[in-house]
Amino acid sequence: QVQLVESGGGLVQAGGSLRLSCAASGRTFSSYAMGWFRQAPGKEREFVGGISRSGTTTYYPDSVKGRFTISRNNANHTVYLQMNSLKSEDTAVYYCAATRYSSSNRYTDYNSWGQGTQVTVSS
Repeated sequence: QVQLVESGGGLVQAGGSLRLSCAASGRTFSSYAMGWFRQAPGKEREFVGGISRSGTTTYYPDSVKGRFTISRNNANHTVYLQMNSLKSEDTAVYYCAATRYSSSNRYTDYNSWGQGTQVTVSS
């Protein structure tokens, strides 16, 4: 498995932007597709985007499409989540995760998780 550490969360005003990073350990990072999820208090974990092993394919749910962008750098074992036009409903703990599947929006398909980073959007 790969070890994951997120960073970049914080407090931002509605309409603002944040960039989350997820650093991975191990030499097999490029063999994993990656995903970002979030979980707000009292709610289920929600998929917010995924990226293929090579980084050529990304996919998002409608709730964030056009606002969030995932990218990865396999040379430095990092995946990013650029979040623009943030809304109060984006407030949550954000997690990155790794999967051996080529793509998935189901958290049960991901077997490595970071510890999470808090994103709070004030209105």
